[in-house]
Amino acid sequence: MSTTHSAPAQPSPATRPVVASGLVALAMAMGVGRFAFTPLMPLMIRDGTMDATTGTEWAAANYVGYFVGALTASWFSDNPRRGLLLSLIGVALTTLAMVAVDAVPTTLLGVMLRGAAGVFSAWALVCASSWCLAELARRRAGQLGAWIYTGVGLGIAIAGVLAWLGGRQRADWLWLELGLIASAGAVLVWTLSRGQSTTPAEIEEREATAIAPTRGGGQLALVLCYGTFGFGYIVPATFLPAMARELAPDPLVFGLTWPLFGFAAALSVAAVARWLPSTSRQRLWALSQGVMALGTALPLFVQALWAVAASAVLVGGTFMVATMAGLQLAREAQPDNPTPLIARMTAAFAAGQIAGPLLVRALGSDRWAGWDALRWTGALATLLLVLTALWLWRSTKTSLKSLRPV
Repeated sequence: MSTTHSAPAQPSPATRPVVASGLVALAMAMGVGRFAFTPLMPLMIRDGTMDATTGTEWAAANYVGYFVGALTASWFSDNPRRGLLLSLIGVALTTLAMVAVDAVPTTLLGVMLRGAAGVFSAWALVCASSWCLAELARRRAGQLGAWIYTGVGLGIAIAGVLAWLGGRQRADWLWLELGLIASAGAVLVWTLSRGQSTTPAEIEEREATAIAPTRGGGQLALVLCYGTFGFGYIVPATFLPAMARELAPDPLVFGLTWPLFGFAAALSVAAVARWLPSTSRQRLWALSQGVMALGTALPLFVQALWAVAASAVLVGGTFMVATMAGLQLAREAQPDNPTPLIARMTAAFAAGQIAGPLLVRALGSDRWAGWDALRWTGALATLLLVLTALWLWRSTKTSLKSLRPV
C-alpha cells in the first residue's frame, strides 16, 4: 500500500460558507453554551452568586444535559441543519437568561439553564458535524472538515478573553455580553448556511491513510474510547481556572488559563487541518490522548501556576484534535448517515464527563496518601487516557495491515 501526500487542505469559495457555518456554530455552541461557565464560575463565586458546591451542581447539570442532548440528537437525522439552527437559538437564549440567576432566590434556575445549555450544545456538535461533513463530502472536499473544529477553541478563547479582560466586572454583565455574541453567531450561521443543500452525501471516502473500524465491534470500541476521552479531559476542563485561582487570586492572572486552553485548541486543530489533512484520524486521536495524559498528570506532581498553565496548553491543545478525529472516524464508518453513531459517541463522551465531577464529589474532602479528590480523579483519568491511546495506536496498525486498495 502506498501513501500519498496531499497538498494542504484550504477552504475554497465553494466550500467557505459550509466551513464558516460549522466553525461559527461550534464556537457559539461549545465555546459559549458549553464551556463559558468554566471561566465565569470563579467570578460568580467571588460575586456571591454561588458557592463551590452550587457551582459543581450547575456544572453537573450541564453534563447531564449534554448527555440527554447526545441521546436525542438523532431526531435531526433527516435535517441536521434545522437541528443546528434550533440549538444555536437555544444556546443564545439560555446564555442571556443566566443574567437573571443572581436575582432569583433559588438555585433551581441555574441548574435548569445549565442543563438546557448542555442539551443545545450536544445537538449543535452532532448536527454541525453531520451536516457540515456531509456537505463538504458532497463537494469532494471532505478533508476540509477539520477546519470546522477550530471553532470550539476560538469560542473558548473568546469567552476566556472576555472573562479575563472583564474579570473585574460582575459576572452577570459578562453573561449578557456572551449572550449577545451567541445571538449574533446564530444569525450569522443562518445567513451563511441558507441555500446550502441538505441532501445527504453519497460518496465514498476511503483513503489509505484514514482508517476507520466499520464493523460493529469497531464502532463499539470507538464509542468506549470516546467515552474514556470524555472522562479524561473533564477534570482540567472544569477545574483549571479554579485551581489557578487558588494559586493567584487576581482575575487578570488566574483568568489567563482559559484563553490559553482555547487558543491551544484552535491552533492545534488548524495545524492538523493545514498540514496533516490525510493523516490517519485514529493515529491522531491516539497521539492526542497520549499528550493529554501528560497534561492531566502534570498538576498531580507540581503545584505551581506554571504547571496549571502548561496543563491548559497540553489538554487544550489535544482535546479538540481528539474530538475532530473521533467524529471524522464516525463519518467514515457511516458515510450515508453518520448522525446516530456520532450521537452515540457524544453520549458516551457525556457519560464520561459526568463521571469525572461525580467522582470528585464522591471522594469528598478527605485525603488518601496525601492526595485530595481532584488529584486522585486526575490520576485515574491519566491512566485511562494512556491505556486507550495505546489501544487506538495498536488497532490502527492492525487496520493498516488488513486494508488494501481494491
